Amino acid sequence: MNRPLATSLSAALFGAAALTGIAAAPAAAVDHDTAAHGAKVAATPSFEGTVALSNCSGSVVKMPTSQPDDPALVLSNGHCLETGMPSPGQVVKDQASSRSFTLLTAGGWRAGTVRASKVAYATMTDTDISLYQVRSTYRQIESRYGIEALDVDAAHPTQGRDITVVSGYWREKYGCSLDGFAYRLKEAGWTMKDSLRYTADCRTKGGTSGSPVIDDATGKVVGVNNTRNEDGERCTLNNPCEVDASGQVTVRPGIGYGQETYIIAPCVGAGNKVDLDRAGCTLPKP
Repeated sequence: MNRPLATSLSAALFGAAALTGIAAAPAAAVDHDTAAHGAKVAATPSFEGTVALSNCSGSVVKMPTSQPDDPALVLSNGHCLETGMPSPGQVVKDQASSRSFTLLTAGGWRAGTVRASKVAYATMTDTDISLYQVRSTYRQIESRYGIEALDVDAAHPTQGRDITVVSGYWREKYGCSLDGFAYRLKEAGWTMKDSLRYTADCRTKGGTSGSPVIDDATGKVVGVNNTRNEDGERCTLNNPCEVDASGQVTVRPGIGYGQETYIIAPCVGAGNKVDLDRAGCTLPKP
């Protein structure tokens, strides 16, 4: 996994980045919020809609069924849960949470904080996702902070598209292309299906876990960043391997991966409620 960072360390690092503008805040990010008279400058993709967790990255997202007055959803990884990594086969649903998320402006600056009411859904089985419901609606977030949520694409992503992994934790962007899909991605005891494989340019790191993977052409979220083969090892923690339909194992040292998010869309209905019994929903059930 792109390791979640220890809570105390992560808070210190994110705070330092915000204060000093070190490498975690690229020069291009600074320009957005220092434009004349404070006007917002459009950028695709920018940091708007991304969030920083205590140990990971994430984003405020809308599903095709989401409405302005629905409680907003924050997307990250299952392995970023404050309660620890779910075991293989474990599904978390509607679990109370008061976790806070730092909202970022388009330029990567702090806009404010939203707080969770619950973990609406999380798992590391077949995928690696967490979906928090927060106490503010999309309309309230936009009105108070000027932040618009990111749209989740309801269609399967396309090989060869230019993508950007946008880390709210580090305030860094990683641009590359979607190299293809891993039939099965195995890492330690976990197995993920149909994972996104990046080209080598996206050299993600600890703290980028949970970052939205954004299609540069559409601006929509097509995945959530979650792991990278760091040491060239075979199917171990922090060293995922690919397994094809015939069982052949391939190790790709240095290559990063993400989990597709179009599979979430059919599982979210009216009021942004996660309903695993909805037609077309294939997410694992508790």
